[in-house]
Amino acid sequence: MTRSYQNPTSTMASLEYNNPPGASTKFGELCHYSQTVDLGNGIVKYAGQGGWDPETGDLDANDSTKQVQLAIDNVDLILKAAGLRGWEDVYLLRSYHTNIRTTFDPVVEALKRRIPNHKPVWSCIAVPHLAFPTMLVELEVEAKRQDQ
Repeated sequence: MTRSYQNPTSTMASLEYNNPPGASTKFGELCHYSQTVDLGNGIVKYAGQGGWDPETGDLDANDSTKQVQLAIDNVDLILKAAGLRGWEDVYLLRSYHTNIRTTFDPVVEALKRRIPNHKPVWSCIAVPHLAFPTMLVELEVEAKRQDQ
């Protein structure tokens, strides 16, 4: 579902918000946020994506490698839902880890597999907790729509 809202703090053109179906819409409604916002000039910002099942939102707290792969896949899903190609359009990644020792290397390996010839800038941050108790990793990206 795409929603356009007027930015209440600026006279700029309206912003376009996007919430793809499935877990993205579920969490957006549950927690009162949008998955993406298109700022114009091709720049799109994305809410952090966890390693949840993209349809149900289920998280397996006992499988950090699976959570990492699902988070990578969920980022790709919302990138494409907003009209971008996928990870190839990402210029910035922020990752948040509740146990950086178990999830950092799997993120590196997943990125190498998904975008072997593209290296966005990356900040990797250890945190005590994420939004849901079973979340182990969260990936937040910014991307630029490429000229078609």
